[in-house]
Amino acid sequence: MATTSSPAATPARPDQRRRRLLGGRPSTSAGVAALVGLVSAGLALGVAQLVAALVRPQSAPVLAIGSAFIDRVPPWLKDTAIRLFGTHDKLVLLGSMAVVIALLAALAGVAERWRRGAGLVLVVLFGVVAVGAAVTRAGSGPFDAAPSVLGFAVGGVALRLLVDRLVAADAAAGARSSSSSAAPVKGSPTRRSVLAATAWVAAGAAAFAAAGRALGSAARDAVAARSSLKLPAPATPASAVPAGVSNGVAGTTPYLTPNADFYRIDTALTVPSIDPSTWSLRVHGMVEEEVEISFDQLLAMPMTEERVTLTCVSNEVGGGLAGNATWLGVPIAGILERARPKAGADMVLSRSIDGFSASTPLSALTDTSRGSLLAVGMNGEPLPLEHGFPVRMVVPGLYGFVSATKWVVDLEVTRFADATAYWTTRGWSAEGPIKTASRIDVPKGFAKVSPVDGGTVAVGGVAWAQTRGISAVEVQVDDGPWQPATLAAEDGLDTWRQWSYAWDAAAAGSGPHTLRVRATDGTGAVQTGERAEPAPDGSTGWHSVSVTVA
Repeated sequence: MATTSSPAATPARPDQRRRRLLGGRPSTSAGVAALVGLVSAGLALGVAQLVAALVRPQSAPVLAIGSAFIDRVPPWLKDTAIRLFGTHDKLVLLGSMAVVIALLAALAGVAERWRRGAGLVLVVLFGVVAVGAAVTRAGSGPFDAAPSVLGFAVGGVALRLLVDRLVAADAAAGARSSSSSAAPVKGSPTRRSVLAATAWVAAGAAAFAAAGRALGSAARDAVAARSSLKLPAPATPASAVPAGVSNGVAGTTPYLTPNADFYRIDTALTVPSIDPSTWSLRVHGMVEEEVEISFDQLLAMPMTEERVTLTCVSNEVGGGLAGNATWLGVPIAGILERARPKAGADMVLSRSIDGFSASTPLSALTDTSRGSLLAVGMNGEPLPLEHGFPVRMVVPGLYGFVSATKWVVDLEVTRFADATAYWTTRGWSAEGPIKTASRIDVPKGFAKVSPVDGGTVAVGGVAWAQTRGISAVEVQVDDGPWQPATLAAEDGLDTWRQWSYAWDAAAAGSGPHTLRVRATDGTGAVQTGERAEPAPDGSTGWHSVSVTVA
């Protein structure tokens, strides 16, 4: 009888053998691999945070990548984020980054289990991105690469060792399942031992992160310094707030915005923590004499109080990115007078410690009647950390993106033709004079209102045109004629003004109605109704709300 011989078996390649030995429960093993990837990423970020605390907190991978993303975001996306999330945009960004990092980490674990080295490629790529983000930020140096390099090196080693141990455990489990003996070989790894090792790595990640937070004492120092700071009395105090600045309509924005409620829009992913004892301001560029001022020297100068309404250029029509506060600081005009700007200079490029810069017309800062300040106080308190502690700029009449630099450390006297600021390079205008705006605070949009007191409904809000003031506000119901509103008392040209209107809602009739508002500034110019988006130099249009009369 003829016999046939079996062909010689072809030796399996290492990757084929690796996949063959993964055991009989691939989904469970993949889940453990994903967990290993997550824990290894946690270790990488924990080590990186510890190193960043020793180098520079902003060089930590998550902060570096997030800040680089903010730097490169186009204006339309910035406005969309602010419109959707308001002042919580940075929290949303950090949360989104956490989700993406977790997914990539889990994928790295699964990929490394499937093919040795595949997961490490993802680790290396993420590390390269983090290094690039860290070393290209303003004010960075070569040592800013250290947190990402060391962190991802340690995380990569942990990933390789844990996944190799997982593969060996799966192989041992597979061998036992195909053998008549179910007893494990003494010393062979098991999934339980892999999970135990993963738990130890997770504990190490938490310890490194905690150590990084403990070493990162800058925030504690800044908080302690702020709480112990006693502001000097102003040499030129603000006048008392006039009686009657409130319109008397419940629900209208307060005339003075509490610090906790003041809007915050800036490019800092985390609030910079500056010890005032180390802060200094440098004034240089096209000047006859460079000037450098310490915080103590600034506090020793005569202080001025000003009430000024600040507005963000990203504020939509009817939006809430505006606030009114009492600011205490040193007039910038006096600081520049010491430096003596040279002929031909027309701009001051102010820089924040976080890399932000703003282009402010030199004339706006040297105009002693405008009241531009290097502010150290806000509503009777030292500046809150998130609003620029220890020093920020306050310039009436200009949107914040060209004037209100927080955590300011540098003033370069230059020319618009020679230098560009942070947002100018991203498509926004180089100069940003504030446009006349008005807003309906009461009633809210889509509210159901019931006439009282003879059929009226109280309508109220605020209007502003810094440096020009508000001379009139008008309200329109549906497509009817514009009717004059009642203006509250005026405090100054640099602050917003409240207004009210008694709407005869009973005469308008039950059902839906649309209310609109427009303002006239102190020069007699009427607010335009033409709609324009915030980019590149501020939104325009009349604010309207739709309400239903019961």
